[in-house]
Amino acid sequence: MSTPAVFKPAKLIQSHGFTNESLEWDAWLDVVEIDKATPAQIAVLEESHPKAKTSDYYLFLVHQAEILRQRSTAFNAIMYAPGGLSRAERELGATVVSRINGCVYCASVHAQRFEQLAKRADVIEQVFDEPRTAGTTAREKAISEFSVKITEKPAELAAADIDALKAQGLNDGEVLDLLHSDAIFAWANRLMLNLGEPIFPDTSA
Repeated sequence: MSTPAVFKPAKLIQSHGFTNESLEWDAWLDVVEIDKATPAQIAVLEESHPKAKTSDYYLFLVHQAEILRQRSTAFNAIMYAPGGLSRAERELGATVVSRINGCVYCASVHAQRFEQLAKRADVIEQVFDEPRTAGTTAREKAISEFSVKITEKPAELAAADIDALKAQGLNDGEVLDLLHSDAIFAWANRLMLNLGEPIFPDTSA
């Protein structure tokens, strides 16, 4: 999860409980109070994300500051490293995995990131409706199908599934990038789903 600022989608998408609007997230357990954080915790928060010092997610994880540092280092390397799979396609994989795992918050964040990078959200609407058939191109469909399978049936993944990605033009490095993106969200979704809940905007006013 990482969105540096509130994002306003060109078109609001709401489907099957998922959305591309900006959500908040509340932790169910005590978070570190920023004015009581140690210098080491402050340092790790500042390394992690621009909003980390106001985010329940980071303020909870920083109870174990070194683990948060390792998590953020891995996340940033996987999602932002130059070269390889495009950043939008990494975000597509992350969104599909989050949709399958039922992580509304992560799906929202990474749907927004895809839209910011790709300047469109047509495939996101498809992912929210039915991730197993999502994709506006053969390449996107291959990425979605692979991300669904590695999430639902990881033990059944086979060489043929890698070949299906290569048939749509992904090289070895891009396949590895997709694997990393999908894998870190298998973990990230479980953190978000078991430590708190998404908060939707208050529309009652």
